[in-house]
Amino acid sequence: MNLRDKLRGLLVRLYARRVEGHLDHAQVPKHIGVIMDGNRRWAKAAGSTAAQGHRAGADKIEEFLGWCTETDVEVVTLWLLSTDNFDRPQEELVPLLGIIEDVVRSLAADGRWRVHHVGATDLLPDGLRRTLKEAEEATAHVDGIVVNVAIGYGGRQEIADAVRSMLLDAREKGTSLEGLADSVDVDMIGRHLYTSAQPDPDLVIRTSGEQRLSGFMLWQTAHSEYYFCEVFWPAFRKVDFLRALRDYAARHRRYGG
Repeated sequence: MNLRDKLRGLLVRLYARRVEGHLDHAQVPKHIGVIMDGNRRWAKAAGSTAAQGHRAGADKIEEFLGWCTETDVEVVTLWLLSTDNFDRPQEELVPLLGIIEDVVRSLAADGRWRVHHVGATDLLPDGLRRTLKEAEEATAHVDGIVVNVAIGYGGRQEIADAVRSMLLDAREKGTSLEGLADSVDVDMIGRHLYTSAQPDPDLVIRTSGEQRLSGFMLWQTAHSEYYFCEVFWPAFRKVDFLRALRDYAARHRRYGG
């Protein structure tokens, strides 16, 4: 690292410390959703493989969760694999699934997070399903940040699964179709989502410069604030995170309620 890079790094750290010093913890979002985009583009720019990009993105997760712990965030939803990702070539998908499985194991072994899977389990390989179940069971007692790992997740799929769950629940209770139709409301649908009993995301962060949700938590983000960051996910820094919180706090004070 040359002198210029060292100086730049020092200035970024000083700036981050200043932003953090002015952060009002009363205005920090309780639930943050993260669309961790840009792994492949980061890898391409670095002359690396897609798998190396996904591994670099995975390595960023625990660092990010550490920042969330420092700022009193209570729930984090990490979008690790969408339903659309299953259309990727096998030579990319298979290593990616292995990296994701490693991430889940690492989060469970850390001891600071309560792991919860959100997504369609029937789309996942048996080994990954077992790993997710073991992680949830091993961390059920943890009094820390709830980390939703969105794997095999799609917003439309979640709503379809919620409707299916409501119909099956009604059948088990002997409720007629007419009775179900009369009782369906927003709260009932919410109780059948993957994130049942959790607060909706206050803030959604998407990296890489893309400005769309791509189907992320379509139901839960109706009133969320969005922060789009130009940085690729593996290069996401604490100062970028703090800027997102500062931006959220400013909007929340102006429009929140």
